[in-house]
Amino acid sequence: MTEEAGRRLKQLQTVLQPSTGGCSIQTHVTSECCKGPGYATPLDAMKGPRERLVYIPCIVPEKDRPDYLSTVDVDPESPTYCQVIHRLYMPYVADELHHTGWNACSSCYDDASKTRNRMVLPCINSDRVYIVDTGTYPRSPSIHKIVQPSEVHSKTGLGAPHTTHCLGSGHIMISCIGDQNGDGNSGFFLLDGSDFRVLGKWENSPAPDYGYDFWYQPRHNVMLSSEWGAPNAWRSGFNPQHVKDGLYGHSIHVWDWTTHERIQTLDLGEEGMVPLEIRFLHNPDTTEGYVGCALSSTVFRFFKLPNGRWDSEKVITVPNKTVEGFALPQLPGLITDIILSLDDRYLYFSNWLHGDIRQYDITDRRNPKLVGQVFLGGMICKGSDITVTHDPEGQGQPDPVFIRTKRLEGGPQMLQLSLDGTRLYVTTSLFSAWDKQFYPNMIKSGSMFLMIDVDTVNGGLKLNPDFAVDYGLEPAGPVFAHEIRYPGGDCTSDIWL
Repeated sequence: MTEEAGRRLKQLQTVLQPSTGGCSIQTHVTSECCKGPGYATPLDAMKGPRERLVYIPCIVPEKDRPDYLSTVDVDPESPTYCQVIHRLYMPYVADELHHTGWNACSSCYDDASKTRNRMVLPCINSDRVYIVDTGTYPRSPSIHKIVQPSEVHSKTGLGAPHTTHCLGSGHIMISCIGDQNGDGNSGFFLLDGSDFRVLGKWENSPAPDYGYDFWYQPRHNVMLSSEWGAPNAWRSGFNPQHVKDGLYGHSIHVWDWTTHERIQTLDLGEEGMVPLEIRFLHNPDTTEGYVGCALSSTVFRFFKLPNGRWDSEKVITVPNKTVEGFALPQLPGLITDIILSLDDRYLYFSNWLHGDIRQYDITDRRNPKLVGQVFLGGMICKGSDITVTHDPEGQGQPDPVFIRTKRLEGGPQMLQLSLDGTRLYVTTSLFSAWDKQFYPNMIKSGSMFLMIDVDTVNGGLKLNPDFAVDYGLEPAGPVFAHEIRYPGGDCTSDIWL
């Protein structure tokens, strides 16, 4: 066994240790340094093959039929390019499929016994977790197992499961936004990586009121997590009063990866309201990353200090636009997704309400530089009901976007980058209750799946006119398409040890 493999083995054996507050788990890792799923390093991943398929959860707006997982052909050499080639319908209604993850990823690269062949689909409304077999027939996945809400509730008391990450141990960790009653009291739970039974809670100290996303870095014995808000608040749509009532978060949390204890909370204050997607740099040697704060429309950089503590600083601000015709006089950009290129050079994020995607060069980590921007719908297009009376950035109101003569409804939301960084995929749905509130025309039009061509040398974004999947034309009616996943791993599912 090589020195590098030995170091990784030692790390993995300390990830899940028996302790009083969590579940008792024995970690098994092969002693052979062999090729498992994913790639050895982020830079190796950039040299990987082009994506041929993507999986996208589809949510039914009116909750009168089941959600489903769509498979889209994105191979330009294929006769079914740019088409939905399969739909895996769930057996229940009103699940609200949302984010997805894997049973194994690059964190298991040194374990040849592991295979990335099961997708994990938590449901943030029903608290159900679907395990989908993507390995047997990648073009037509099937349901492998259903973890029922009763098992999640009885063993953890948690609800609104959101982010899934596979662990180097072979187990699977899922964050929960609140408890089984839809209130605060968030946390994390573990699934067995083989039979997918719920093992119990991960944390050994009180979790924050609200949860959302998380990312771990075992080389530095740390995990960071973020906050959305109380499920009973956001499930019914956005109400500004709920912000005043303290039902939305504004902090990120630092956890000891070995002891599973929360060791620090970074309160981002009013400039960091609703921190959602949190991303460490992909290079596992680094001790910094970024989090997008939706309601404040800011990006904060978090970093480790020489004394071992963690700190944060605001590095990007998207100013509100003064408007007429909206419920409030100020319209935020609402940063709902951020993503980092695998070489840690570029950061991308979506402004779901303003309607633009931005590309920043983050070579200078403390001073991101805007190098690319493209508008894809949003609430302030010319001819909309909203008039911008003052724009601090002086950009004016963009023209509406038409896809094959159809006006694009909604705004850019979920992002996924090709491994080589040259293609940025985007969908336009956030969460069904919010979609219907902010973009009611999407109920009949459905959402879109689009591709942005990326200039990785000088920076720059441009809508690819030859690629579009219109989810308003689905056989059973329009749906809201959400997160984007590649079968072979991507920029938001893979973590390197």
